[in-house]
Parts: sequence; C-alpha cells; structure tokens
Amino acid sequence: MSTEITDKEKVKGWVLYDAHCPWCLRLAGWFEKGLTSRHFELVPLQAPWVHARLGMTEAELLTEIRLLQADGRAFGGAEALLEISRHYRLAWPVRQLARVPVVLRGFRALYRWVARMRPCADGACALNPPANNRRNHWLADLLPLTLLMMLALLTRAMVPAWVFMWAMAFGMFGGCKWLTYREARRRDPAIGRARKWAYLLAWPGMGAAAFLGRKIIPAKPTRTEWVWAFGKTMLGAGLLWGAVRTALPAYPLLAGWIGMIGAILVLHFGTFDLIALGWRQSGVNAVPIMQNPLHAKSLAEFWGGRWNAAFNELAFGHAYRPLRRLTTPAVAMLLVFGLSGIIHELVISLPARGGYGLPTAYFLLQGLGLMLERSRFGCWLGLGQGGRGWLFTVGITAGPAFWLFHPKFIKNVILPMLQAIGAI
Repeated sequence: MSTEITDKEKVKGWVLYDAHCPWCLRLAGWFEKGLTSRHFELVPLQAPWVHARLGMTEAELLTEIRLLQADGRAFGGAEALLEISRHYRLAWPVRQLARVPVVLRGFRALYRWVARMRPCADGACALNPPANNRRNHWLADLLPLTLLMMLALLTRAMVPAWVFMWAMAFGMFGGCKWLTYREARRRDPAIGRARKWAYLLAWPGMGAAAFLGRKIIPAKPTRTEWVWAFGKTMLGAGLLWGAVRTALPAYPLLAGWIGMIGAILVLHFGTFDLIALGWRQSGVNAVPIMQNPLHAKSLAEFWGGRWNAAFNELAFGHAYRPLRRLTTPAVAMLLVFGLSGIIHELVISLPARGGYGLPTAYFLLQGLGLMLERSRFGCWLGLGQGGRGWLFTVGITAGPAFWLFHPKFIKNVILPMLQAIGAI
C-alpha cells in the first residue's frame, strides 16, 4: 500500500485504514486499484503524518476508517464510505437511501457494529488467533446476508409491496449464496475465478460442492429434457399472460393463484431447469432445483430433496446439523421447519402487511406431519410409501397451502405484480 503523499495536485484525497487489522488490509487490497484510478491514495492510519494532520490520538484514529480530502475536509466511519461512494456510479442507490435520516442512522449503527467486530478491534488477534479467525470467518460469512436484508428492509416504505418482496427474496438469496460459497472455498481454495463467478451470478442453486467440484462430469441432457423444460416454461407463461384474465373480475383470488402458479412454473420449473441443462451441456454438475416433486411418495422425500433443493441443502448444513448437536433429531427438524416459516414470513407476510403467523403455521404443520409419518402409527398406516404416502404428501403440502400464500399476500402483492407485468 502507498504510504506517502505524492503529486498533491492530482490526488483528490487519502483513504486512511488500520494497517494492523487483517480484515482491513484485505479490503484495502481489493479496493486499491479502483480508488487509485479515481485519484485516491490508501494510507495507513498509523502513518506519522496522519496523527499530526488530524490532531487525534492513536486510540481515536483507529476506531473507524477515515477520508481526508485534498481541500482539508475529513470524514469518518459511515460518512467516509458515503463520501467515497460519490465516485462510484453503481453506489448511487445507496447514496439516495442515505438521504433519509432514519436510513443514515441505520448506516451509522451498522458501521459501528462492523467496526466493533473487526479482528483486531480489541487486540484479540494478537492474544487469541484461533478464536479471532473463527470470528473473522463468521463476520465475512454473514455480513453480506445482514447488509442485503437491511437494505431490502429500508426499501419497504419506498417501493410497491411486490418490489419489496423481490428485494427481500434476492437479499436473502444473495446472502445465503455467499455463505455456501465461503464454505466451499474453505474446503477447496483452488476454485477457479470463472467457476466462482458462474456459481455466484449465473446459477440459482446453492449446491456449491456439486457445482464448484471438478470430479463429477454430468451426463449431457437429452432432447426430451430440453423439450420438457421449455414446455413447463411455456405452460407457466400461458397461465400468466392468458389464463389469469379468465378469472377476472369475478374471482380475483383465483386469478392471483393462477398467476402465482404460472410464475412458479416459469421460474422454478422452467427457466431454472433450462439453466441447469445449459450448465450440464457445458460439463458442470448443476443439480436441478426442482426434482419432480409430484413423484414424491413421502413427506420426507418431498422436503428432503424434490422440492427446492437449493434451500434444503442450506437448511440441512447450516441449521439442522448445528441444532442436532444440541437436541433430538425430531426437535431439531421441527425447529428447522419453524425457521423456514420465519423466512417465508419475511418474504410473504411482511410485504403483504398481514397474515402474520400463517406461513410459520404451515411449515410447523409440515414438521408435525413428518413426525407422524415416521412414527410407529404412521409406518403402520403406510404414510411413507406407495400410494398412501403420495396421498398423504399431497394432502399435507397442498391442502393448507392457503396458509402459506394467504389471501393478504395474493391481494396486496401478487395481484399488483400481475398488473405491473401486464398479466391483467
């Protein structure tokens, strides 16, 4: 890193960072090229001239990042980052959000929390490196998820309910995606850059081990698989931009359900399948997210791998296994279903501003149904296999689906979204 002031006439300012903090050093390395191209220099806060220029003690200096501009103005913490963001076009939305006083206070509080969690904020890295490394991993793993969800929450009062729903969904998805990548990267540090960005930006699944692994070469997709994926996409589009209108204006809730099913077919069963087939054609082991859920002969089979495999892998590795160490398998499973309910509350009930508790009740019912299926009585009834298992699975998953996608959600989120995309 540059540690001297050079060519003062061209330099717009100096970004001052803690050179004793490994995390800060890594961030400085990532952003050095971009800052240098914008005529900023990276300088350690420990540089002798910084203390003299800012007139602060070392303890005061090291509490936060600082920006010293060529005109003499100085900024610290969140304000320094926002001032730097003026020189990045992609940061324009963040700056606009920061104009709202309550949002700015949220940015400041978030920055102070992150600063307190830095590896060397309290000297812990010098005293207890292993514990510090673990904390550093957790911070790097979970910070994107926290930031993306907070940014989504900040938009709630500014955008339509359906836009907020997608913002929250993408925020959760992006943060969880990063979490799975970080875990895979620790297991295999030699993951190539191209494969890494392909996983993060061009694959909707979360099976990082399969997608990023290089040992398994999948079979090329057949013509039937391509036709079937295109067919599901076209069927969904037909429901969205055709069948929805037949239910209006007499049956708005029915129209909303038809449109929602159409959207699920277009995305989860159609487009995502096509993306998986494309990656398989390229030799990448992309496991489809939806794996014929209607073929499930038991609830365990349905939730264990056929429905939304992206979330199932994440829930098993990052929720069930840690909980299993603390309690029984049944209780851990029920807690995971409860967590899934809370996640759906954030994406469904929160945008709808109503129906709170219904998605959680739906997923708790799935957990109880799974416990019944695995019980002696359930085994005696044959609830986990054959035709009875299929009927039981359909009844438990589809019967109370109105709890999950409740009327408030259909009315306040789905119908406005259908109108916005020209479906009604």
